Amino acid sequence: MTITLDWRDELAEDDADQVRALLLAARAVDGRPELTEDGPLPGELRGPRHLLARDASELVGYAHLDVAGDAFGRQVGELYVRPGRRRRGIGRAMLTELIDAAAPADADVAAAGPRIWSHTDHPGAAALAGRFGLRRVRELVRMRRDLGHALPEVRLPAGTRVRTFVPGEDDDAVIDINRRAFAWHPEQGALTVADLAAARREPWFDPAGFFLAVGDDDRVLGFHWTKIHPDGVGEVYVVGVDPDAHGGGLGTALTLAGLHHLRARGVPSVLLYVEGDNAAALAVYAKLGFQRWDVGVQYAR
Repeated sequence: MTITLDWRDELAEDDADQVRALLLAARAVDGRPELTEDGPLPGELRGPRHLLARDASELVGYAHLDVAGDAFGRQVGELYVRPGRRRRGIGRAMLTELIDAAAPADADVAAAGPRIWSHTDHPGAAALAGRFGLRRVRELVRMRRDLGHALPEVRLPAGTRVRTFVPGEDDDAVIDINRRAFAWHPEQGALTVADLAAARREPWFDPAGFFLAVGDDDRVLGFHWTKIHPDGVGEVYVVGVDPDAHGGGLGTALTLAGLHHLRARGVPSVLLYVEGDNAAALAVYAKLGFQRWDVGVQYAR
């Protein structure tokens, strides 16, 4: 077996089709990544750079390096090896190439190397990370709740009400709340008005499922952005609350407003992602009936 590794800044249509087929094969075994049978690759894999691993004409591995990096300038990578071709050194060769290719301008960030995802905390990924001296630096917990069970009532703090998002009018206010609520977050804190505008063009976007908590003066105090996946599963996509409005139960009320909406739409179950070290959020979601489903891990030096 002779493996060739080839970097691309953009994927040709044929390459993208082969990558999608490989990712679907990985999903069938691992349950991830999330992608549709056709259409574009997941958003996190659309930018440069792409690493293709081939054995003759067969695509046996794929890796992606986000060269723009997260909100703190740390480049982020992930890699997939075709099931049936694993444990043959392909992942090791790709990870070597991925680490060598990551070179952020910031010297301190570069010294730490890229952060590498294992979206299902796969034992093979843990073993591979250990060989490269990488350790767990982040856990992203996925939780799930059946919407067939009763939901608590929405109890808003005094002086607040909930309305839906108005595209083109509420964008700046939402991004301002998001920026301050998620200043610590590697991805969410970097969301821009342009990113929100791009999300509004996605086929799943529905302003009727995007809830804003506002005060008597209509100032935005928080938001809950819901999502319905192609398979019908709902998602607590983002819940953000103005730091000045913390402590009054607004986040819980917004979460419940979205859950009631999803249930009314006939959504059978709902998922969410929460940082593994965010004990307060984990406790809130557990009280709302969410249970831990799985965990994704980032590795780094």
